[in-house]
Amino acid sequence: MLKTIGLAAGAAVIGETASATDSAPKTGDGFVYSLNMSTIRGHSLGFVKELEVAAKAGFASVEIWIDTLQTYLKGGGSVTEAKKIIDGLGLKIEDAIGFAPWLVDDEAARKKGLEQLQQEMEMLAKIGCHRIAAPPAGITKGPVLDLDVVTERYLTILKMGEQTGVMPQLEMWGGSQNLKHISQVLYVAAQTGNANARVLLDVFHIFKGGSSVESLDYVGHHALDIFHVNDYPAGINPEVISEPDRIYCGDGVAPLKQILQKVKNVERPLVISFEVFNKSYYAQDALTVAKTALAKMKAVAS
Repeated sequence: MLKTIGLAAGAAVIGETASATDSAPKTGDGFVYSLNMSTIRGHSLGFVKELEVAAKAGFASVEIWIDTLQTYLKGGGSVTEAKKIIDGLGLKIEDAIGFAPWLVDDEAARKKGLEQLQQEMEMLAKIGCHRIAAPPAGITKGPVLDLDVVTERYLTILKMGEQTGVMPQLEMWGGSQNLKHISQVLYVAAQTGNANARVLLDVFHIFKGGSSVESLDYVGHHALDIFHVNDYPAGINPEVISEPDRIYCGDGVAPLKQILQKVKNVERPLVISFEVFNKSYYAQDALTVAKTALAKMKAVAS
């Protein structure tokens, strides 16, 4: 099917004209190392402390969670002060994790979801974050949508991203009834015909959704700005594996070195962001967890 619809060619065209927001410092190994705040989310540190821990651990790039930022703002913080803190720590906010229901079938709910996403994009632009995750939130249990319908809806939020400067990354969720396979998100991204279309993939979700690692050969470097990395233990079937089962890179059986070889890009370094929801890590010192995450990412990427 991939060969028939020409996705390899389509993905190669995606992002041919890279925007200024895609620029990243070259690291020499084809990667920029990032911490997704899910990794220390269970410590309940708050927006500022999470940033401080990431910076102290040695990260220069992070992915934030929108609800954590909103809690900070509701508590008396401001986007201006947040930007100063981010810049003062020498951090780059590569992406933000949110769950606006932009894809749902119910027209009224989707309208509210688009309004929510618009507000989030405008807020993120003020702190210098130029990407936002766009997962199939709200429609994970069905109905299964026609991919051309998904394409139309993704194109809508791409245009919103072009207006706000915060581009939505079409995220694959392996446990969802929609957008669970690499081939599906790649079809949608290519079918938009929009050079700003991007897909957001994840080691865990590739396994959970049953996609072949070899499918990554069809993605093309221009379709990827960010790739979520993690690992998973042996002996758990994709049907039952869950988010808390994610572990440090190299501690499990995921074919990480093979995956990273397929997606690395020395010309425009790929942001690989460590994302886990491990309860045993939440019980440890947050700085230790962040330092360990960075060390183990570098070990498997070398």
